[in-house]
Amino acid sequence: MCKRQIFTIIFVALLLITTPVYAIKYNNYKISDYGGGHQIWFEAEDYDERNPDTDQYFPVVDADDAFGQAITRAGGAGGMIRWTFDISATGGKGGTWYFWGRVINPSNQSDFMLVEGHPGDPQIPTEPPFPGTSSAEGFTNAHRVFEENIGPPWAWARSGHGEAHTKELQDGENTMYILHRQGNDTVFWDVFMWTDSPSYVPTDEDYQNARIGIGFGPVSGPYPTNGAIHEDTWVSLSWRPGDFAVSHDVYLGENYDDVDAGTGDTFQGNQTLTEFTIGFPGFAYPDGLKPGTTYYWRIDEVNDADPNSPWKGPVWSFSIPPKTAYFPEPIDGAESVNLNAKLRWTGGFDAKLHYVYFGDNFNDVNNAVGGFPQGTETYTPGPLKLAETYYWRVDESDIIETYKGDIWSFTTEGAVQSLDPSNGTVDVKQTAILTWLPSVYATSHQIYFGIDKDTVRNADTSSPEYKGTRDLGDESYDPGMLEWDTTYYWRVDEVNNANSDSPWIGLVWSFTTANFLVVDDFESYNDLDPADPESNRIFNAWIDGYDDPSNGSLVGYDAPPFAEQRIFHGGNQSMPLFYDNSVGYSEATLTLTYPRDWTENGVTTLTIWFRGNSDNAAETLYVALNGSAVVNHGNPDAATITRWTPWNIDLQAFSDQGVNLANVNSITLGLSSVTGGTGTMYFDDIRLYPPAP
Repeated sequence: MCKRQIFTIIFVALLLITTPVYAIKYNNYKISDYGGGHQIWFEAEDYDERNPDTDQYFPVVDADDAFGQAITRAGGAGGMIRWTFDISATGGKGGTWYFWGRVINPSNQSDFMLVEGHPGDPQIPTEPPFPGTSSAEGFTNAHRVFEENIGPPWAWARSGHGEAHTKELQDGENTMYILHRQGNDTVFWDVFMWTDSPSYVPTDEDYQNARIGIGFGPVSGPYPTNGAIHEDTWVSLSWRPGDFAVSHDVYLGENYDDVDAGTGDTFQGNQTLTEFTIGFPGFAYPDGLKPGTTYYWRIDEVNDADPNSPWKGPVWSFSIPPKTAYFPEPIDGAESVNLNAKLRWTGGFDAKLHYVYFGDNFNDVNNAVGGFPQGTETYTPGPLKLAETYYWRVDESDIIETYKGDIWSFTTEGAVQSLDPSNGTVDVKQTAILTWLPSVYATSHQIYFGIDKDTVRNADTSSPEYKGTRDLGDESYDPGMLEWDTTYYWRVDEVNNANSDSPWIGLVWSFTTANFLVVDDFESYNDLDPADPESNRIFNAWIDGYDDPSNGSLVGYDAPPFAEQRIFHGGNQSMPLFYDNSVGYSEATLTLTYPRDWTENGVTTLTIWFRGNSDNAAETLYVALNGSAVVNHGNPDAATITRWTPWNIDLQAFSDQGVNLANVNSITLGLSSVTGGTGTMYFDDIRLYPPAP
């Protein structure tokens, strides 16, 4: 047998071993629009994956009065099951959705339910061991689903824990996971349902009368999964085809924008197979995939007989690991690390040996050579000092060559910590005030600030980057008006002249200013008592109708937290506004201090992110400047939109009404009466943008 034949046989065998086979259960769903919302229904046994794929944790069984079969639960903690569903089939959009299940649970058993991409969920493991207790990192009781006594008989239920049944879904395809927490074969799941209506309660009759799904045009189910680390120099890409696809246009490259636009040499051709091999001679990337490289790919579904064709697919990516070490633990820049910490990392591509360098001086660690090789990806430095900054580096060897690693750093318990902006924050206001928590040893602080990381790291009190000293109790620094779209670096050294270890050199932190003006991002509001000089309650800034019977608005909640901390567009907070237009209108007004010049840097567009509720009365959404110039939203049903939506307004619309854009003193958000109805709105990230370059 010739070598070419041997290679072909081995290659085909590898494809059979490594290419996933999908059980196509994706079409078994129903849709409906009860209660003015959208619903998607699917039976529990129509899962996409069980891991392990046995009856150890989630056996499929026959059950009396189930619509099909059902899933029960066995074994102890561990195991994962997932379902993928597409809310676009319902006509719904991304935003807050609510999860229900038709279940029997007579003994109050519960499991963890997570949704990929939901900001309140911990990282979702894809391989065992799967967390089975609330002591697992990131997992809490709030992630438990169906934790209540339910039936028999079958009943529609959701968890008493809001984090478990209320999730932020994305436009289009979403994936939910249930991680096995408690084994009990008296528990059964029959049908699951997601809805964007917070008030809708499902019934058996509603499920029976729901419409059968008609299929999806776009592609889904990529392998490797989107964002995956792929530890090989070749891969057989595969996907779950759209329901109407006859063939597939394949795009592949190393630049996201090119793949998204289908430009350059990214188009690889049209084919009928649902897999595409790369990284072998005779295929795309014949010399193999390059370590340290991210690849982007897209599949468009084609059916020339369908006028909707082609269906453009999303851009997915996967990365080949670098030759250098990556994913350090503690992460680079970590704070308050335990004094008995063990260091871990992920070895570089094909690494066989690791050389670790560790110390409390950046330059010493950066310049170190001649380390002792080790075969494990862990290192224990021994007991660490309190309130200290440490640096470490791991060089990787594949025997042929050694690859110098990045310098990572962390501080131990008791060290100075950045508060605001936190390290790595982007879109920071140009008027930011830097704040930090002092170390346990500090009696004063030395501040360094600049636009070059290495310069700030190496600066001393004779350097231009040195900005002076602050006494203990004064942990803030005002750098003045900052440039747009610029990365700044800062460092705080802790000083105590009575301690021989002083000063304690701090980490170099960074943040990047926005390329827009922030009118209000709602992040500065707190729940402090009004007597506290730092108090900044949201309803004391945005003046509502609390003391005005002609104004039907109320801003914030009655009890802390006063701002909305579960439903937000950016950051961690948004503004809830409750309206009751039986009195005619509802509005809240913010008096501006900065920015008041709405011509700065040539800004031309006001953007307000908002979302409503499908149960809201369809009142007219409006914004006003200086108490007089009003612009109404063009969609009369804007208040019923259930996803975060940008409202972009040309500032000329206000100027035409006589507003001096160089002196804007207030902004008002409100709803004028159409029906005299009520509802709740959420507002976030009010910004001013210049024209796109």
